[in-house]
Amino acid sequence: MLNFKNKILILSTFIFTALLFCTGCNSSSEASIQEKNAEKAAPTPASFLALGEFSVEYLEDGYVKVRDGAKREFLLVPRGKPPLEGFPKSRIVETPVRSVAAYGYFDISILKVLGVIEDVLVGVTAPKDEWVIPEVVQGMESGKIAFLGSYNSIDFEVLKKTGPEMAMTWDHSVIPILEDLGIPCLITSTPVAMCLNAKMKFVNFLAPFFGKETEASEYFGQVAGVLQEIAEKAAQAEEHPKVMWGDIYEKRVLVEPGNAWVGELVGLAMGDYVFDDVFGASCIEISMERFLTGGEDAEILFTYRTPLTGATSKEALAKTNPSMSAIQPLHAGKVFAPLPHYSQSGHKLDEILLEIAAIVHPDLYPNYERKYFTELPEKDA
Repeated sequence: MLNFKNKILILSTFIFTALLFCTGCNSSSEASIQEKNAEKAAPTPASFLALGEFSVEYLEDGYVKVRDGAKREFLLVPRGKPPLEGFPKSRIVETPVRSVAAYGYFDISILKVLGVIEDVLVGVTAPKDEWVIPEVVQGMESGKIAFLGSYNSIDFEVLKKTGPEMAMTWDHSVIPILEDLGIPCLITSTPVAMCLNAKMKFVNFLAPFFGKETEASEYFGQVAGVLQEIAEKAAQAEEHPKVMWGDIYEKRVLVEPGNAWVGELVGLAMGDYVFDDVFGASCIEISMERFLTGGEDAEILFTYRTPLTGATSKEALAKTNPSMSAIQPLHAGKVFAPLPHYSQSGHKLDEILLEIAAIVHPDLYPNYERKYFTELPEKDA
């Protein structure tokens, strides 16, 4: 396991690399002068980007090859140009994409980052009363965005009528159905949880579908800047609170693994993540014994539950499962629950990262006002 000094070194190296990715690097003074004098510079993305399990490769003449979360390659073809050979019809997407159906909150939040959500989103898998993103609420009220049914019971007739040029989902089982409907299906999840680097760079994966590389670079740079701030403050930390992220349900115990972005952030913000040795998917299942062992001396618990799903107080959380009361945060520590809008706030990733860091080290962020998490009281009022 890395010691805290090494974690800071890793974070600093990561941020430096991230900033190079955003701004580019040119050693030629003449080129630098030309760049400063240019009134408007077109985006010049790297020819190949590895984004965790995803990848983007810029080819000649505007063509782009991408690899999705299911390790399938797609060809992005500029409108009006013929497709290249070697790709089945179901893996060819004309760009910029003009209409999309999407399952995931994070995917839809990234459409907001790219500035295309109002123009392209035509179908979602949550009803209107569950949405807080204004563009989605307004789109559903106007009839532009359709409710396609819940993720496990999609109404494919409704989906077909919406006419999306592409669908984004985590559900591999719908791939053959969508291919039969002539709708390219992009898998936006992976078997392994997104690390912090991949979480930040996911915007660069979706950008070429809509020709929004400039917007993606700006967002990435903004998030990288916040990480720089977190690193600078973390260097001042004198204590390293133990943090856990997960919950006990009726039949399963789920946590965020150490390789997930939240685990990495806690560690790099100079917290001690108790599931640092767990590797795998987001919301990975572990044994009750492992969860309780991690909670013996943890000081902070992030629960998956929101106040709307039972996380109204420590006492209420303990009642969801008697075993929960055995972990230290419920009686001698702090418990934080995500607010209902947290899951739809991927476009505010920089603010979320900063807030988690402020929770881990409140002494370094005096007077910080939380927007995405609430601290649970001992008992309900």
